[in-house]
Amino acid sequence: MAPVTRMEPVAGVTVVGLDAAGAPPHPALAPVLAAAGLVVGAARHLGAVPVPAGAETVALGPLAPAVHRLTAAVAAGVPAVVLASGDPGLFGIVRRLRAAGLPLRVVPAVSSVAAAFARAGLPWDGAAVVTAHGRDPRPALNACRALPLVAVLTAPGAGAAELGAGLLGWPRRLLVAEHLGTDAERIREVTPEQAAAQTWSDPHVLLSLAEPVESERDRVTAGGMRADNQPAAAPVGGWALPESRYAHRDSMITKSEVRALVVARLRPRLGRLVWDVGAGSGSVGIECALLGAAVLAVEQDPEAGATIRANATAHAVDVRLVSGRAPQALAGLPEPDAVFVGGGGADVLAAVVARQPERVVLTLAALDRVAPAVGLLRAAGYTVEGSQLSAARLADLPGGSIRLAATNPVVVLTGERPCTT
Repeated sequence: MAPVTRMEPVAGVTVVGLDAAGAPPHPALAPVLAAAGLVVGAARHLGAVPVPAGAETVALGPLAPAVHRLTAAVAAGVPAVVLASGDPGLFGIVRRLRAAGLPLRVVPAVSSVAAAFARAGLPWDGAAVVTAHGRDPRPALNACRALPLVAVLTAPGAGAAELGAGLLGWPRRLLVAEHLGTDAERIREVTPEQAAAQTWSDPHVLLSLAEPVESERDRVTAGGMRADNQPAAAPVGGWALPESRYAHRDSMITKSEVRALVVARLRPRLGRLVWDVGAGSGSVGIECALLGAAVLAVEQDPEAGATIRANATAHAVDVRLVSGRAPQALAGLPEPDAVFVGGGGADVLAAVVARQPERVVLTLAALDRVAPAVGLLRAAGYTVEGSQLSAARLADLPGGSIRLAATNPVVVLTGERPCTT
């Protein structure tokens, strides 16, 4: 097959990215633009290229009218060009046009994310790329809370100031790249506090970098990059790990059989915030963090707090420790998606459900606490499920025999609000 040296203009929709790094347009743009009968793009993009005199133009505002006009052009056999920023397949217009059933060819340019990392001199093959544009910014914020290296495509009202305010209490370096590829380009490194206190120009890209975490496996390097190049994936070592994988005292740890169900009920994933209240060794919160969630561990015992920090470091995850006694320590914390209540009484559970997280999971060893907890959850509008877990583990006997050693039975309750994901 002969090498392709240029893109011939044909009927259909060609989506062309304009370089976020400021480079000239791709050579493929000239022939397809010259043959276009319809050119669609933001006003700044239409003004940046030589639109043919006879071509109809549609300046992007609401997308639906543009999609309608593009559909009509395809039906009429009129070649159309859509101008977009950077790589239009990265949180860009390609997804919407494909959803509309339009036949596309895409000519990408350097994306704003790639340009921001290049300007900062950072590798980004293990970065998570998320967007806060046109949607709830909380998943993007929670990704920054959970992961060591995140790029966020921002929007007015969901930019560096708002994300910085949401990252107060998390040790992060923020790089804010404004007006990439223009004469007004500016890259600044700030703390979350500084980001929250400033006004930023749009458009801008935010890079969130965690402070380096050293562990026996050296999974996070000095640049905030995970050594396995995975932004968020199922942990290599699995989950529901044996108690021996955690430092703990006096067996004050959620047993692995119980932890497996608890973590499953919490549904941790990238973009969610989990509270681990009465965290003890931190094992539940750490395993939620291993699965990509942002985690706040609330613990009143300073010695246990030190253990949580040590365990989080050993597993190379970022768990924010809140030192204090619940329910008082819960005041002012960011809103959770799910909460594990591993310690405390009815007042703690009441304070948790008052925040109305999607899911509440708690473990109870005392049967007389089960009915009040169920009643409290139901009164707050939760549907409640419960199970008693009673495991028996293999144990060796003298002479090579094996017996079953019972662990203490535990009741696991799950409260779920209607219509949750």
